[in-house]
Amino acid sequence: MTMPFYVSPEQLMKDRADYARKGIARGRSVVLVAYADGIAFATENPSRALHKISEIYDRIGFAAVGKYNEFENLRVAGVRYADLKGYSYDRSDVNARGLANAYAQTLGTVFTTESKPLEVELVVAEVGADAAADQIYRLSYDGSVTDVHDHVVMGGRADELGAVVAEGWTPGLGLGDALALAVRALGWSEEGGEPRAIAPAQLEVAVLDRTRPRRTFRRVGGTELAGLLGTDDGEVR
Repeated sequence: MTMPFYVSPEQLMKDRADYARKGIARGRSVVLVAYADGIAFATENPSRALHKISEIYDRIGFAAVGKYNEFENLRVAGVRYADLKGYSYDRSDVNARGLANAYAQTLGTVFTTESKPLEVELVVAEVGADAAADQIYRLSYDGSVTDVHDHVVMGGRADELGAVVAEGWTPGLGLGDALALAVRALGWSEEGGEPRAIAPAQLEVAVLDRTRPRRTFRRVGGTELAGLLGTDDGEVR
């Protein structure tokens, strides 16, 4: 009788974690920065159809890195969760914490029971009536949830770019300054030189704008984005 191949649980979990981390690191980074009137998202994404930043509900936004088909399925599930809860109870009962908990359960179950973990990392953000009421949750491939504040960087060289954002972020930033900081981090040079120039057309940018009456999510692009970034030659420097 052939003996089954044995791998210790510790080694199995480590292998799954390493596999997921490598897949996530291959993707382009997403930067989230809180500013005076809301929360801004930015990533380098030349596609106009395959979004990494999306709306979930009235005051809730979603951003992801990793495999597109996997995080797109999670986004759709989040929209359905929010719509059902808002319809069954009240729109004000839909919040980022509940959505983050639902995502954490899904990610954790897949990580521990399936042969392959989801190669994704997510951020769920909710803009409040003021900056103190904002909620930002970062979710890892294994279902772990972190309550973060002010700024987040996921994917790619997240630790390095996160240090750039942390150094430049201050409370009460205007939208233009917040986006300039995010784009500067996205173009940061590993050699420490000038940040790489990124054309606005290569960026995907969106905000949760607390000054809007109900649906706070909106995309920022074209001449508006160029104006906010103060570019005259079509490139962000």
